[in-house]
Amino acid sequence: MQTSRARLRRPLLLAVGAGAIVAALAAGMGTSAFAATVFSDTFSDGDAAGWSKSGGTWAVAGGAFTQSSTASELARQFAGQSGWTDYQVQARVRPTGFASSSALVGLAARASSSTKMYRLALLGSGRAELQAVNGSQITSLGSASVGAATGTWYTLRIEASGSTIRGYVNGAQVGGGSNSLVGAGRIGLVTAYAAGSFDDVTVDSTVSNPTTPPTSTSPTPTPTGTPPPASWPTPTASVKVDATVPVSGTFDGGMKRYYGIGDGGQSESQDPMFELAAGATLKNVIIGAPAGDGVHCEGNCTLVNVWWEDVGEDAATFRGGTTYTVDGGGARSASDKVFQHNGPGTVYIRNFRVESSGKLYRACGNCSTSYQRHVVMDNVTATGTKVLAGINTNWGDTARFSRITILNDPNRSTRICVKYQGVPKGSEPTEIGEGADGVNCFYSAADITYR
Repeated sequence: MQTSRARLRRPLLLAVGAGAIVAALAAGMGTSAFAATVFSDTFSDGDAAGWSKSGGTWAVAGGAFTQSSTASELARQFAGQSGWTDYQVQARVRPTGFASSSALVGLAARASSSTKMYRLALLGSGRAELQAVNGSQITSLGSASVGAATGTWYTLRIEASGSTIRGYVNGAQVGGGSNSLVGAGRIGLVTAYAAGSFDDVTVDSTVSNPTTPPTSTSPTPTPTGTPPPASWPTPTASVKVDATVPVSGTFDGGMKRYYGIGDGGQSESQDPMFELAAGATLKNVIIGAPAGDGVHCEGNCTLVNVWWEDVGEDAATFRGGTTYTVDGGGARSASDKVFQHNGPGTVYIRNFRVESSGKLYRACGNCSTSYQRHVVMDNVTATGTKVLAGINTNWGDTARFSRITILNDPNRSTRICVKYQGVPKGSEPTEIGEGADGVNCFYSAADITYR
């Protein structure tokens, strides 16, 4: 199992299993305290260490956690801390068999016991339903037809913040509301008279804004309170790299400069300097020139205090997974873009500075697979940068901004959110507009400061 821990601002309570590390505040995770991926499991190590079983026939096979019996009335696996309060849990879920239209495969949050939890269920009827479960008493918090079918992977996410509970399938909200059944608890993988597989489980202590935006005013991400760095760091040493460095787990570069891959230009298909496996963390690294295609994230990843002195093809490309976090650091001299988002899910960029660049973020507009993609920017400082985010509105992409500071732009020429029409691979996307709209681009005048 691969796990992620970010630097927190209070002492941590650690629960360590044979293949898992779970980090949580002893008092419970609160969104205002810190923002971090505190648990992740890709099951790539072939075991389920850190999970506790309650019914069913479970096994890790083919890089997924599978429950194979459709005869089990309730089959569950739980992980994490009973004191977890405000968090979001996400997993890829694939139903493989339903015994009836009411059978279910799903995800659980705030499980205070094996029968008390919030549950997001894919039903044999083809619908998805967010439920408050208290034994045999089930309260629906909303549902939607998602065409749930066996053999298909779905990305499920539950967000719990205070009494507000929301559920999403493939980035679209299917239910939500206020409910006080349970205030804290573990995460869970659940089936009832159904079989299914689970993969890429993550828990983030930050509850994001709704991926399907409301039609009224836009909420903003919870501030983390750490200002972007005021200056560029001085390397402690320089390391020449002749081949891509694979990262699994956590790589702490000790503020050394790494350089030597590629030609330093924008030519396509250069090798990356670092290739991060699912759940990996890269921290305290300065990437010099040439750096090829920077960093590749093959799954969920975390970049902490990473600096790009002279971006080559791209600073980082998010290729797989569903949750990617950039916390601290900076990038400059990206003639095209800094962060390229090719996979599904959400990129979180916070406490970051960008200088002399084309775009800070671009959701791929002509990749071979057209996902719905999202970006959340908070506490970002930009200088000499043309565009902060480029998204594809026809695919339902969203971009959200808070505490953005733009320096040395008296004419306010920096474009905050540019909208494109995504197209199939081989064609070029068309720009169709820009600016806040309460549908795809979320920010207000108070979110942007010019200095």
